[in-house]
Amino acid sequence: MNPEELVLSNLKRVMDPELNINVVDLGLIYNIDFPDDGKAVITMTLTTPGCPLHDSIVSGVKYCIEDLKQFSAVEVNLVWEPAWTPARMTSEANQLLRG
Repeated sequence: MNPEELVLSNLKRVMDPELNINVVDLGLIYNIDFPDDGKAVITMTLTTPGCPLHDSIVSGVKYCIEDLKQFSAVEVNLVWEPAWTPARMTSEANQLLRG
């Protein structure tokens, strides 16, 4: 498994508490970079800028990657552009929302 697949797989453990869908399937993860050996930089957004669980979700992403032995440093960049839309969700996430 390459580093990006490993990070994405692990990030599926981080759930949006309101929707009970993981951040990967929601389409909240915009980019993953590995600028230095042992460092992961995650660029992500949230479903809304005023999300009351902002700190919880961002911290969950950071701690989830810090659990992986391959990374000694993790940086999470929260961005609002481009704005998140439901079109970013996977088909699995869409099915979960529809019930």
